[in-house]
Amino acid sequence: MNVAIVKYNAGNIRSVDYAMKRLGVEAVITADKETLLAADKVIFPGVGEAETTMNHLRNTGMDQLIKALKQPVLGVCLGMQLMCRYSEEGGTDCLNIFDTEVKRFIPQKHEDKVPHMGWNTIGRTSSPLFNGFTEEEFVYFVHSFYVPLNDFTVAETNYIQPFSAALHKDNFYATQFHPEKSGATGEKILRNFLDL
Repeated sequence: MNVAIVKYNAGNIRSVDYAMKRLGVEAVITADKETLLAADKVIFPGVGEAETTMNHLRNTGMDQLIKALKQPVLGVCLGMQLMCRYSEEGGTDCLNIFDTEVKRFIPQKHEDKVPHMGWNTIGRTSSPLFNGFTEEEFVYFVHSFYVPLNDFTVAETNYIQPFSAALHKDNFYATQFHPEKSGATGEKILRNFLDL
């Protein structure tokens, strides 16, 4: 299987690559348009800041390329947020694959720490990404911004308030959590993505 990981100015590309290797897949890390268009599956990872990253994607034409992909695409963390219409992080217009916005976590009580960091459950899953899941599974999160529940939500998590742990529309899938850092559960999600 031909898997491409989008190379751009964001972190966690290596950890996604290692997760692919654990599944027996040699992914290619690339910013090459033809390679991305020809891949069977594309992973759009991300750790970073929305405004800086969107500027980079626009300046390289990668924003239009990602939206034009027809094969299954998986956005991870910042990758998921950039697939939305708008982010409060830097007041940034994003890719608008998912017509919803990204909001900043506002602590409601003393114990609400931002960023939301560590293991939390996902529930109400409804996507082929979660084939074989029980009602709730633990996955690993690190984020200060969140996507509210919306028409594209296919998994939910509750931290400060309920929010979208995963989104799906057409050939685009996205997770707010890091499947590549989520142990056996994350590997199952990545395997389900490869099996789409």
